[in-house]
Amino acid sequence: MKELKMIFSLLVVLLMFSGCDGDEDDLQLESMVVPTNIQIDTDISTDGSGIVVFDVSADNAITYKFNFGDETTGTSLDGTYTKRYSRNGLNTYQVLVVAYGKGGISSSKRIEISVESDFSDPETKEFLTGGSSKMWYVAAFQPGHLGVGPSSGDGFDSPIYYSAAPFEKAGAEASACFYTDVLTFSTTGENNFTYNLNNNGATFFNVDYVGQFGGPTGSGDQCIAYDTGGEKTVTLSPATSGIESSTGTVMDFSDGGFMSYYIGTSTYEILDIDENSMYVRAIMGNNPALAWYLKFTTTPYDQQQESGNGGEEEAEFETQFNNLVWSDEFDGDSLDTDSWNFETGNGTNGWGNNELQYYLQDNVTVQDGSLFITAKRESESGFDFTSGRITTQDKYEFTYGRVEARIKLPEGVGTWPAFWMLGANFDGVGWPETGEIDILEWVGKEPGRIQSALHFPGNSGGNAVVGPSTIENPSSEFHTYTAEWTEDAITFLLDGEVYFTFDNDSDKPFNKDFFLILNVAMGGNLGGDVDPAFSESAMEIDYVKVYQ
Repeated sequence: MKELKMIFSLLVVLLMFSGCDGDEDDLQLESMVVPTNIQIDTDISTDGSGIVVFDVSADNAITYKFNFGDETTGTSLDGTYTKRYSRNGLNTYQVLVVAYGKGGISSSKRIEISVESDFSDPETKEFLTGGSSKMWYVAAFQPGHLGVGPSSGDGFDSPIYYSAAPFEKAGAEASACFYTDVLTFSTTGENNFTYNLNNNGATFFNVDYVGQFGGPTGSGDQCIAYDTGGEKTVTLSPATSGIESSTGTVMDFSDGGFMSYYIGTSTYEILDIDENSMYVRAIMGNNPALAWYLKFTTTPYDQQQESGNGGEEEAEFETQFNNLVWSDEFDGDSLDTDSWNFETGNGTNGWGNNELQYYLQDNVTVQDGSLFITAKRESESGFDFTSGRITTQDKYEFTYGRVEARIKLPEGVGTWPAFWMLGANFDGVGWPETGEIDILEWVGKEPGRIQSALHFPGNSGGNAVVGPSTIENPSSEFHTYTAEWTEDAITFLLDGEVYFTFDNDSDKPFNKDFFLILNVAMGGNLGGDVDPAFSESAMEIDYVKVYQ
């Protein structure tokens, strides 16, 4: 992509020269100085990694282009470039370096290098190309088909900052050039093959790059009529990130190639791949602290739309639990304190989440067959908001079953209602060791999205395992939120439809008694800023039931 922009800029400059005459033309020509004295230094690895570090300098040069002799190219402003050659064995390459000066005037120098590489990944190549040629598409039907997280540190192997819900971009401008992209991989050699992106003449750009390609700034990610398609060369090489869940293989695309979503990089680490699905990770070009995640499938977008699940036949979910063992349908005129506890106050540091509310018993009411937990803008004990929170701790605790609630969510940016569970040994071991199962989380600033989450050691707080889903009319209509919890899995459903499944096992803290929690928080780490116009709003619960 950078090369395309550079070539475009050079053409513009040359056209300007051709349109000038007289003294002005002479002045322009005086500024066009040919780069000279090209010096090329190389540091060639001897450990079989195939890595070569180029260090190039030239008088009067402002940028450099490399043709590495293996059907790949690269550009550098300062003349330094780290290249990994992946052709097996000891191979000789003719490397061409072009130094560009002002006005696009260039000179070049060629060198010969010999590089040894012992890397090979025929299985990944077979999955990508099918042995000859294979087409891939954005897996719009899958949660997290687009996501972002930290590039290093805790949670650097998962999209913990943002994870797109299934078909989240559908109906938006992005769906015209993101979901409909066709990515074709075709075999040509042992570790090298070709890649063609067909995006119908339009590209889905990350918000940081929108302005550079003629799009409106300040409007988020944009689909722009800028054709970045065409054939590129792809090289497979070993990954160096150290991510345990990775396949250990990286794809490098030539000539600014990228995979559907432009983030200024041409290098993608393959986290998972099989015959019909692929999960990749890439470090953002202008922000190395961010890693973006993309999921792909061999099912075209129109077939994903038709079935809603990637073209696969989806069996109707069958529960393992049909015996109703506990319920509250809120038929009285007050909360049943034999089953529920009122929690009050603001906890420690806003219940650990910088929440803005002070919980009061008065904000929890029962009437007309429903439970109401109301958040209000009012001063209490130094806080600007009040709300309610109730639990079944020490009164009703259980292991495994189907947990279900029918709920109408509050309204207003800044509200953060939840239906969730904590381990019964919470007081003894603390959090996150006790484990947390969030059956429903929702925030008023994203009314069309809900999520479920699992918190446990190594995956807690911002690094929780999250499963999102889209939702319509969450505040004006009742919806049923369900978790089916077994020793092998925790499955989350919205109105009876599965949207997220978490693999449970004996090493995780989800194999003991848990208790139920209902609350409406305000602001905090997930709720964000509260709308200045917010006055009050309630979460209405029709029932809570447990089946075993």
